[in-house]
Amino acid sequence: MSLSLALANQPHLADALAITRLTLHVLAATVWVGGQLVLAGLLSTVRGLGADAPRRVAVAFGRLSWPAYWVLVATGVWNYLAIDHGAATTAWNVAFVVKMACVALAGIGSYLHTKASTPRARGLYAGLGTLGSILALVLGVALAG
Repeated sequence: MSLSLALANQPHLADALAITRLTLHVLAATVWVGGQLVLAGLLSTVRGLGADAPRRVAVAFGRLSWPAYWVLVATGVWNYLAIDHGAATTAWNVAFVVKMACVALAGIGSYLHTKASTPRARGLYAGLGTLGSILALVLGVALAG
């Protein structure tokens, strides 16, 4: 192995722009994905606070989570533009397409959850939104290589 190849494969620190981009992406994911998991865990307690409490908490969470979702989308595009597409493998490209489908599922499922009028529909759409969110997160980690 040549010295230049050995040095190229050594771990290194990201530059300031990459740190900013990735930090924004991870912070937004903590709000979007983490918030969904926290709310699911707190739902039984919130229900005990009154009949209107789950709706009020959901509306308040939406004021935080939807901007986080759009930050995820924007920084995701930024992440995509920052990679060397010539070096991407077929497996990476397939995983990326599947991740984009999961991002869409997360957004659509979560949006439909906010519009659903029955408990069954709310549960179904919440489940789809959360499933899409978790799968997108896992695929994002895989795509980071």
